[in-house]
Amino acid sequence: MTLSEHLGDTTDAAQTDRDPAPAVTRSIRILGILADAQGRPMPLSELARAIGAAKSSTSNLCAVLEDSGLIQRVDSGFTLGHRTVELGGSYLRSFDQVREFYRFIASSEFLSHEVVQIAMLDGTDVLYLARHEGRAPLRLSAGIGDRFPAAPTAVGNALLAHLDPAEVARRFADSDHFPVRTERSTTSLEHLQEKLDLVRERGYAVDDGEVHPGVYGIARWIPPRASGAQPLAIGASLMGAAMTDAVREGIIAELGEAVVLLSNPMDLSGD
Repeated sequence: MTLSEHLGDTTDAAQTDRDPAPAVTRSIRILGILADAQGRPMPLSELARAIGAAKSSTSNLCAVLEDSGLIQRVDSGFTLGHRTVELGGSYLRSFDQVREFYRFIASSEFLSHEVVQIAMLDGTDVLYLARHEGRAPLRLSAGIGDRFPAAPTAVGNALLAHLDPAEVARRFADSDHFPVRTERSTTSLEHLQEKLDLVRERGYAVDDGEVHPGVYGIARWIPPRASGAQPLAIGASLMGAAMTDAVREGIIAELGEAVVLLSNPMDLSGD
């Protein structure tokens, strides 16, 4: 699911009639569309069609967003502006675990060599909040702010395993939530539930080539620090060919140490 799809389609007339602030809804939709474009400038006419509004109305919305720094005008259209970076940074600073994550990973024997990420669950997707590149970075894996389907990912499974199976079934009732990325990808609710049972049993989740061929992922759930706080997951990704028994056990152990540190604000030693 793309970010613009997640924010909702505002082109439905009945929905627009019920919307108490259609201009705000359409402005949010514009931001989602530009985020999905990943830096490609979007012409005004294309934005207008996407949000189901006249070019004149879309131009007015874009002018306000441009004045606020949320979007910027380029020769061939619009892209996200610098203000979105500031807002994203402010949001990430609200997670103390993100700061502590970078410090812990940098001093870890095994994890410091790998791509390690923190993610949160959002519906049937995971949203990545932090990324340690490691010494041999995987360019195919998700970056900060990327959204991936939860069903095939290790971090997604680590988070889903802490939901009631009935809630998992409700969220994944639609087959569209099972995108096939490789021949190993999870393609059904039954398969997903079986994987989640295994996660609950062993305490960590695995992605064995489900998102990218030959890429192996291991992830653990991070309990929220306070009531109502957002649960997170921490996961490591590496090439499957590099996954020896020693590396696997070392990564699982260090992810466990990270979970203890990141879920307990009183333990800041990382020991």
